[in-house]
Amino acid sequence: MDLTVPEIRQKLQTADAAEFAVLERSLVADTRKGVRQAIEVARRRLAAEREEEARLAGMYAFERELAAERGGSVVLGLDEVGRGPLAGPLAVGGVVLDPQVPIAGLNDSKQVRPEDRERIAAEVRAGAVAWTVQYVQPDEIDRLGMTAALRQAFSAAIAEVEAAGVAVDVVLLDGNPLHLDEREVNVVKGDGKCASIAASSLVAKVARDNLMVEYAQLYPGYGFESNKGYGSEGHMEAIREKGLTPLHRRSFCSFAAQETLF
Repeated sequence: MDLTVPEIRQKLQTADAAEFAVLERSLVADTRKGVRQAIEVARRRLAAEREEEARLAGMYAFERELAAERGGSVVLGLDEVGRGPLAGPLAVGGVVLDPQVPIAGLNDSKQVRPEDRERIAAEVRAGAVAWTVQYVQPDEIDRLGMTAALRQAFSAAIAEVEAAGVAVDVVLLDGNPLHLDEREVNVVKGDGKCASIAASSLVAKVARDNLMVEYAQLYPGYGFESNKGYGSEGHMEAIREKGLTPLHRRSFCSFAAQETLF
């Protein structure tokens, strides 16, 4: 019995490359419009999957080559999240990936859909050789300044990974040099180029976002569950009306005339 168009569409939606090739050959004489459309949709899907696989392989290869140039193989990727918010901690993620356990979807956390971040971050935590998230609290950011806060958090991340018994050969850092360690290698826009930096970005982003959702229960009315401490219009208005909380970075909130009520 001939398959209906919906049945063919369903098969094509889940077919891998080999299965698609067989289906395409079997349907070459089927001129139904719905079938031709379903074949084209499947073709585009598989092309996008190949492109994504190549992108991901490139990220792993890029950092592998950086490590090999320096005579090593164990790579610790570091990245920060929360540099710019008015409230909440700075978070730094550190990840040593297992090259034998590639993780699909790794990318700069800003390029990953929010609904996918939790899943990918969970896969990173489960499959990594080592991972950590380090925080610098708002009062420390005010006291130290952002550059020193970054150095403190990055150094703490390196120390924790090494304390877990991982011998790191190369420390990959997104952005500009911080001169933390002789193994430091800086990669501009590294969270889109290096798998381990992308992984650290996602782990830190998910951890910090979840923390800000928890803080929203302690300090309601500031919208921390949605703005995550960034200077949205609603957040700015809440500061003007309610004052600052202990979560606010006072050095970032000079516009606020009203002192904290907390």
